[in-house]
Amino acid sequence: MSNIAGKAYAMNVITPIRSYLTWVNKLIFWAAVKVPGVLTGLVTLSLIHYARWVIIPKDKFPHLDPSQPKENLNYNYMLFFSNFNGSWDQYVDSFTFAIPGGLDLFWKWNIRYSKSVALTPFHDYIRYNQLETIHYYNAYPLAASNDVKSAKTVKSSLIQFEKDTQTVSDEEFLKLYNGLLRGLQHDLGDMYPTPIVTMSAYQVERRQKWHEGKLAEAGENHGK
Repeated sequence: MSNIAGKAYAMNVITPIRSYLTWVNKLIFWAAVKVPGVLTGLVTLSLIHYARWVIIPKDKFPHLDPSQPKENLNYNYMLFFSNFNGSWDQYVDSFTFAIPGGLDLFWKWNIRYSKSVALTPFHDYIRYNQLETIHYYNAYPLAASNDVKSAKTVKSSLIQFEKDTQTVSDEEFLKLYNGLLRGLQHDLGDMYPTPIVTMSAYQVERRQKWHEGKLAEAGENHGK
């Protein structure tokens, strides 16, 4: 499935909205960003890499070539795109449970929107308007969102540790190092494939094995 690359899923949903109500959605988007707490439920969902809503005016769709026919659209469109970990159902359900009121605000003026509760009509609405992701590149296919966050934590901690241990004794260094490990024990771990893995992750594994083979070969030649 092209929507999936490694542990991440790319979702693109485009829904029609009446032109004369577009300003209402833009105002809602602005308020959601400016008012504290509106998106708290969404921000705390650890499975999300990225999520964004964008309004595309009916006369602003890409026109790639003069020979491409001009589109005569009746509506503006709202594009929602996101990257997340887990299955499609887990993600959509998490959205519903985290910010049901927010979803209803964002999509309220969209044509035939059926509200986020009950789940089945909302699932049907998203599926009907979802576009297949034809090309999806994932730089770290074996990394989930929490893996990325942990990597950032480990990096910043190591940089600070290096600064703090420039002039300490060996005994103090060992004490600080053990403290560093204790503080990072929840952020250290290996990344393994899950059932949702595609050719992207497979290629990473192939490249890693190739490099390991080259290093081993170089070591053998060096020893001769």
